[in-house]
Amino acid sequence: MHHELDRQLDQAGITRNEYSELLIRLLDYGVLCRDESQTEQLLYDRYVRIADQVEDYLALIGVRVQHDSRFNFVRLFPPGAAVPGLDDDERPFNNGMRVKLSQAEVATVLILRSLYDRALREGQLDEQGCVFVSIENIVIALRNLLKRTLPEKLTERRHLFGRLKQLRLIQLNQELSEESADLWIRIRPMIISYVSDEVLAAILSGTELVLDEADDEAAADELIATNPNSAADGPGVFDQE
Repeated sequence: MHHELDRQLDQAGITRNEYSELLIRLLDYGVLCRDESQTEQLLYDRYVRIADQVEDYLALIGVRVQHDSRFNFVRLFPPGAAVPGLDDDERPFNNGMRVKLSQAEVATVLILRSLYDRALREGQLDEQGCVFVSIENIVIALRNLLKRTLPEKLTERRHLFGRLKQLRLIQLNQELSEESADLWIRIRPMIISYVSDEVLAAILSGTELVLDEADDEAAADELIATNPNSAADGPGVFDQE
């Protein structure tokens, strides 16, 4: 088996160490976005060359892969989670590798999805399928749709947006400050699969969502699509840092 893998890697011009580096990065972060950094561009391009070999290895541990070649990102899905476009497997009996999001993170993800949907309908996407919105847009949408606001403390806001950047839901190239109302962020197309259409419809129709219980797994599953594209099951399951 190792001999055959080495042969395939050699044909692709990839060393065993480069193969291992790619796997470790994917398992650590759970996601690769080509436009995130030079490192992720390099690793994404490497993945494209040896996608079959990567997916064969991950299949052994029950992890599945979503590759969006249009917007150039790769995401991993924990065992038992549903993958868009693929048949559902049997769901696990417990939390598995999944992690929870805070109330503020859940609320912000929901609002990002609504803002992305509006821009999508208005044809305001860039070439990478991303949408630019200001922090002020997010604050207004949180207040109007969910009757909430961003965390008051600057450190908490930085942590919130840092987490969303870590999940590759947004790009934010400037640190938040007290004067960040006019700061713009870039919402990635990956946000579409983080929140179900049903939840989005509920938000837009004004249906009340019980975000006070968002730290509870069952409540979070109701608020965010219960599939590996959801924030509850998202790339953070692999303990990103």
